[in-house]
Amino acid sequence: MLLTSSVKTPVGSLQLIAHEHVLLAAGWGPLRELSARLDKSDYDLGMKPAKEIPIITDLIKDYFDGDFAALNGIKVRQPGAEFSQAVWKAMRKIPVGKTMSYADLASRAGSPAAVRAAGSACARNLIAPVVPCHRVVKTGGELGNYAYGLHYKEELLRFEGALH
Repeated sequence: MLLTSSVKTPVGSLQLIAHEHVLLAAGWGPLRELSARLDKSDYDLGMKPAKEIPIITDLIKDYFDGDFAALNGIKVRQPGAEFSQAVWKAMRKIPVGKTMSYADLASRAGSPAAVRAAGSACARNLIAPVVPCHRVVKTGGELGNYAYGLHYKEELLRFEGALH
């Protein structure tokens, strides 16, 4: 059984879906949209609402209370091809308060020519802000896109000190 919960954050209500102590999805938007993007084997486990998800909810609250390292303590899993997995792993290494271009992200994920594929992996990322796709920007510093809307990306980057 998957647990679902919602955490109030300074940028809005963050929806969470977890299996045991592993976060499968997190985002700002309707829970049904997040759950529809889960791997079928996870989705088929069924979902149960919970006031909080042990460990995960506390770490997300800690992050929004200013302990930026807290998100590193959250285990994650999401479906995706090998290159997408490499992109998501590289994203988790982008330091708080910093941004990285899609080109640099593709390079860090092991395929410098795969800039569009890196952008696609960002767009498919199911676990925001724990897998911090909001820290990925266009070459030259323009923010680019964000699946939940540019407002959220701007707010998160401002919160982390990457935008002033």
